[in-house]
Amino acid sequence: MKILSLHCDYIKFKPIKKAIKEPEQLSKEEEKERTVKEALVIFTAVEQEDTLQIVDAYIRNIKDIASQVKAKNIVLYPYAHLSANLSSPVFAQEVFKEAEKKLKQDKSYTVTRAPFGYYKELELKCKGHPLAELSREIRLEAGTEVKLKEGKSKAQEIRVVERDLTENERKVLLKEISKTKLDREKLKENDHRILGQRLDLFSFNETAPGMVFWHNNGLIIYNELIKYWREEHKKAGYQEVSTPFILDKKLWLISGHWEKYRENIFMTKYEGRDFAVKPMNCPGGILVYKTKPKSYRELPLRVAELGVVHRQELSGVLAGLFRVIKFIQDDAHIYCTEEQLESEISEIIDLTVKIYKKFNFAYNIELSTKPAKRIGSDIMWDKAEKVLQEVLKKKKINYKLNKGEGAFYGPKIDFHIKDSLGRSWQCGTIQLDFAMPERFELEYTTEDNKQKRPVMVHRAILGSLERFIGVLLEHLNGNLPTWLSPFQVRVLSFTDRNVKACKEFIKNIAEKIPELRIDADFRDVTVDTKVRDVEMIKAPYSIVIGDKEEKNKTLAVRPRGKKPEFGVKAEAFIEKIKKEIFERS
Repeated sequence: MKILSLHCDYIKFKPIKKAIKEPEQLSKEEEKERTVKEALVIFTAVEQEDTLQIVDAYIRNIKDIASQVKAKNIVLYPYAHLSANLSSPVFAQEVFKEAEKKLKQDKSYTVTRAPFGYYKELELKCKGHPLAELSREIRLEAGTEVKLKEGKSKAQEIRVVERDLTENERKVLLKEISKTKLDREKLKENDHRILGQRLDLFSFNETAPGMVFWHNNGLIIYNELIKYWREEHKKAGYQEVSTPFILDKKLWLISGHWEKYRENIFMTKYEGRDFAVKPMNCPGGILVYKTKPKSYRELPLRVAELGVVHRQELSGVLAGLFRVIKFIQDDAHIYCTEEQLESEISEIIDLTVKIYKKFNFAYNIELSTKPAKRIGSDIMWDKAEKVLQEVLKKKKINYKLNKGEGAFYGPKIDFHIKDSLGRSWQCGTIQLDFAMPERFELEYTTEDNKQKRPVMVHRAILGSLERFIGVLLEHLNGNLPTWLSPFQVRVLSFTDRNVKACKEFIKNIAEKIPELRIDADFRDVTVDTKVRDVEMIKAPYSIVIGDKEEKNKTLAVRPRGKKPEFGVKAEAFIEKIKKEIFERS
């Protein structure tokens, strides 16, 4: 079955003449022109492989689309032009009649079915929103066996038996999920997707569009970045929490995300309740705040979360690590008094600048003010904007003003980092929010024992960790600093005679720096070949031990991209790399 759904201001249709030998019989009323306003029109082609089981899937799809576009009037419209593989007219009519009958059982909808088997005059006006035009293909899944009940025809009731895949079905599906080839022709050599493949960092697969499969090497970078992030946040007085991935729809209605962000939210159901896969972390963090009463003595309360979020994106805009569906947001939420706001925002700016300097990123700052679609009063917005402007002024920070570009709940300061190619990436953000505490009725007890609303500051520094890693890989052309590199040191034997000395050095350095990521290449190939392979994986250091080094108890150390240094004492190298790792230099 194939369907095309159009969300329309109106649709008009009228049967003109027969399109098949035996169309359905129409009443006088059904022969007249009919108009349905505010309609979700489902143009439908029933195909040869369809059975009546398809009706339930058909109705599920219709209800799913109707819920997204908030349509109550549904028009079932036979439309043979969607397929060249049509079922018999007799069976198609039965499908439409059964679907109409079942849909009408749900009193939420008004259902109209266009006449079957006629050429019709047709006029409609389609709405202009992103979901106004959708096409879908509805199929019985592989592994589903359809059996006719005894004495029944194909057009009548069936039963379905789940079974294992046939060998051919398994091979077809396996072929489909194995399509992971990267088209490199249109990509530059420092593109993070090429680097990710060459260094075996990550991959993508159509079984999970826009979601990253992190390999061991890539996960090392990911985890080292998180480790650094956690250390800096602990120093800055942050607590860390973790909230569920899936939360009741009620929460998103209260927060305002449902109204402003619905098209980007993945939905699911559990025991008849609607749940959303979280696109943001803030509502979950708010529930943690509300678990017990708060005193003014606990403020400012700084709460950080490396939260996994999912956002629906059109497949055409997905771009490696830069635009994904599932990612980790390095969120934090600060709950504080109005008097504490300026100092808290100033400290967030300082922490952000400190972290960007660690990666040698230049940056610029933008201030975005109230948008047309927003929650909260203008008084709140004016107050919030004034605070952000005052902090930037006191810190003597130049910024670009973006009028009307704030978040729907508050104005924001955004950090745009610049990479080695001069491109700008919005990563960090500081968003001042008076509205969310009001909507969730957050409170703290003041010094004079009264209840008052805290102010909420939303902030991120890295933004999406996935995108930050992608930007960093391209910025450095894959030449990551020693502390972040998945390959830190590789030891190369000059000849087979030197393998024992190499192993002794590896044992020695591993005892002194257990965290060191070190491996060896003892293959019976030339040293030039081994050095070339080290350069391919972009390891910060390669060490060669030959007869001369073994005799003098020294090392030949080759820093990445530089000429080798001979006669280096083992202890001196150990202290050097230890400093680079632990100081993250």
